[in-house]
Amino acid sequence: MVLEFITDPIFGALNTVLMPMIDALGPILTVFIIAALVAFFITLANKLLVDQDRLEFLQKEMKGYQAEMMAAQKSGDQAAMAKVQKKQAEFMKLQQEMMGNSFKPMLVTMIPILLVFWWMASVPAITSFYMEVPTITYYTLLVPLFHMLYQPSDFVPAGVMAIEWLGWYILCSFAFSLIWRKFLGLKGGM
Repeated sequence: MVLEFITDPIFGALNTVLMPMIDALGPILTVFIIAALVAFFITLANKLLVDQDRLEFLQKEMKGYQAEMMAAQKSGDQAAMAKVQKKQAEFMKLQQEMMGNSFKPMLVTMIPILLVFWWMASVPAITSFYMEVPTITYYTLLVPLFHMLYQPSDFVPAGVMAIEWLGWYILCSFAFSLIWRKFLGLKGGM
């Protein structure tokens, strides 16, 4: 493989740090900790690379423009519609600036996160665990929808309502993202 000269030392380091954690704490808690750390890394990158005050300003401007556009459409007033359409170019620039700001942290975090995912997907102790969940949780997390996209692993018994490592990671990551965003004082949306 072409990338082995990059992945082997990284995977070796991850094995050195995380395999003892898997042995000591188990895969469920290890994935929980990895999700917390990755969510912190992403949130910190957003905090450091995105001007939070500017982001908040842009979001308010966009909401104002959208409200003005909706009001003009509901009223049917052609003059109001023309006025809103003149502002559309300015709105597009604001939208481009927001998207540009969101790409900065993504560029910094994407490769490390992909490497961590690649490593997790290669560790049988992680990929072979599942958690049985109550029926309400199973359907609330839309697990049947995901099972339409991919088949559950062979080790999950038929008829068992369970989430596998990736579902557990996503659930933990989402929760920790909210916590870290609040803790670090990020403004605006995700």
